[in-house]
Amino acid sequence: MFYNNQLSNEKQTYKNNLQIIGSLSNLFSDSKIPYLYYRIAEKLFCSSFYANDLSRGDVALDAIKNNMGIGLKTFLANNNKSFQKVAEFNKDKNLYENKEPKDLIRIISKLRNKRIEFVENLYNIEKSIYHCVVRDNETFSIHEEYMNIIDIKNIQDIKKIRNSIKFNDNLNEYSFNISKSTLTKRFITTNPIDTFNVKILLNPLEEIKDCLLDSNLIDNTNKILKTIYLPLYGKNKTVHERSGLNQWNANGRNRDINEVYIPIPALIHKQENNFFPERDHPFNLKLPNGKILVSKVCQDNSKALMSHSNKELGKWLLRDVLKLKEEKLLTYEMLQIIGVDSVRIDKIDNDNYEINFAALGSYENYIDDK
Repeated sequence: MFYNNQLSNEKQTYKNNLQIIGSLSNLFSDSKIPYLYYRIAEKLFCSSFYANDLSRGDVALDAIKNNMGIGLKTFLANNNKSFQKVAEFNKDKNLYENKEPKDLIRIISKLRNKRIEFVENLYNIEKSIYHCVVRDNETFSIHEEYMNIIDIKNIQDIKKIRNSIKFNDNLNEYSFNISKSTLTKRFITTNPIDTFNVKILLNPLEEIKDCLLDSNLIDNTNKILKTIYLPLYGKNKTVHERSGLNQWNANGRNRDINEVYIPIPALIHKQENNFFPERDHPFNLKLPNGKILVSKVCQDNSKALMSHSNKELGKWLLRDVLKLKEEKLLTYEMLQIIGVDSVRIDKIDNDNYEINFAALGSYENYIDDK
């Protein structure tokens, strides 16, 4: 799928990096099973294989390379048939609370599928897989399998057992934990594509105490100066019918069907008054797919983030990513289904910015933390 198609030196680098981190396990545990924090696993994967790191994007995938999306996981081998978390739906409880098991599972499956389709549209991904580092006694194993959407028409064997609902779709087995709002999937890891030993250092602190961090390992080529979050909705969590992402539907002059703007609340200008350039001053806005849109802050009180050609941002957002048909109004409920209602804007310098989608509640959490 992915691993076996990579260059031999990149695979060796990846294994060496995993072995180095695994060797430090006694810093965290006395177990013979090497410890691997999932965030470190993500970083090692992306740096070893020169993959794009999506972990800050609040999406269903962690990395992308050559139009392949990758969900990265690390877990204990146990019986090699364990259930592992693949999605969380805490912020969607109002959509499925108090539903019968059959209806609840259909809703959760739809949400899961929509979020996979959303991120694949966002990054022009052709197919997605799971890449797993499975941990056992002094070994790491590599397991990969396709990240299938749930075949809703073939859902069967729905069984509620205490606080969980188990089901399958003839492809995979799933279990939804009601109290934790988490969907887990069974991973069969009996036939790994690679296995290698990890030598756990007895006294790792003694081994590394004289080592200094090589500053050349830090990539400063794309340093982020500051980050803000913007809502994709207006007051009362409403995507208004004639403004914002539905600006194309506004009264007055004739508008392009893709004309939109992302609202910039007055509070953002008050708290971060030097984040954006002055009104109508053009700057580069890099999309998650790598395309750069010449953009600007405009309208009264600089309340709108728009592309310089006022249809480009909407074409990307409404058509390419959200797959909305022309003349169909965007609603907050649509955003809730795919699990995003905000965007993250990273400032690289005064002329260059990057945009990405952010999870439900990201703008509110950002404001609350100020």
